[in-house]
Amino acid sequence: MSSYELLQNMGFLQLLKSQFLCHLIICYVFLVSGLIINLLQLCTLPVWLVSKQLARRINIRLAYCISSQMVATLEWWSGTECTLYTDPKSYPLYGKENAIVVLNHSFEIDFLCGWTFCERFGVLGSSKVLAKKQLAYVPIIGWMWYFLEIVFCKRKWEEDRRTVNESLQKLRDYPENFWFLLYCEGTRFTPKKHQVSMQVAESKGLPKLKYHLLPRTKGFWVTVQSLRGTAAAVYDSTLNFRNNEMPTLLGLLNGKKYHADLYVRRIPLELIPEDEKECAEWLHKLYQEKDSFQEHYAKTGRFPGPIMSPPRRPWSLINWLFWSCLLLYPLGLLLTQLISSGSVFTIIASVAVCSAGLCHPFTGKVKPP
Repeated sequence: MSSYELLQNMGFLQLLKSQFLCHLIICYVFLVSGLIINLLQLCTLPVWLVSKQLARRINIRLAYCISSQMVATLEWWSGTECTLYTDPKSYPLYGKENAIVVLNHSFEIDFLCGWTFCERFGVLGSSKVLAKKQLAYVPIIGWMWYFLEIVFCKRKWEEDRRTVNESLQKLRDYPENFWFLLYCEGTRFTPKKHQVSMQVAESKGLPKLKYHLLPRTKGFWVTVQSLRGTAAAVYDSTLNFRNNEMPTLLGLLNGKKYHADLYVRRIPLELIPEDEKECAEWLHKLYQEKDSFQEHYAKTGRFPGPIMSPPRRPWSLINWLFWSCLLLYPLGLLLTQLISSGSVFTIIASVAVCSAGLCHPFTGKVKPP
């Protein structure tokens, strides 16, 4: 095949990825498979009565079937590259120990990059987060998190302090290594939120940050105290994207390729102060350092330190292909039978959906990448 033909094929593939019909298929597979997996998770309730550890292991694998589909969208559908900068001495420990991962909250897909980091080191199914209580009632992701023993909070500190501590204490005997992903800023960075946050910093006499919001120290301190003896380290993780891009979920769905750079430092948990005030000061200093890393990235286009990027694993793609084949085959048969029945309404509806899928990239406000 000539280079010209190859480029033509690549252009066709990119055009195909931008079609609404493809997006509809991806969403259909995710939603239906997610509900099926939620039902399977519900069926594990009797197992909890017999063996809590077995039920946990089953739910880790069921949760992977959901979350890895989103990772597959980033890694395989959009082809987004993920480069890891880290200490070669720390690299062999990733995925081999429990850890608290402190991430900056600056991008729409930073949670997905965090999941990709988990996937590369084999802890995606067991990864934990601190989530709003309302999310526990949301089908698919929320229900998946419920069975994964995710920590849910109400954003009321006096109640949350006890809830977070009790929930994390239950993870002391967790059967597999897990990472607890924590966004200490509490909300995603925006210029308006940053302005308000820096006004608070000025009123409290704290150094101002350029690329981050002020971290919320109480939740971090409770997390660290609750996981002492369970987690071995804090992974300070700073994320950015090349060419000053601001990636979106819609961009990923359209097959747009981004390049994420992640700088990770491993900090042993015993180095973090136990006293609440000292721990708060330590966290503020950490975010000042994260700010300097972002400044370095803005000037040089890279983070300090060597590149130790783990390769993509095929399992997220295999999982997505499995669910696609399982769910699209009977759907195809059903549509074939409906169309062959000669129903005018069915034929018109099918043509309308296909036409909308083909015309969407050319008529919509969002241009294909």
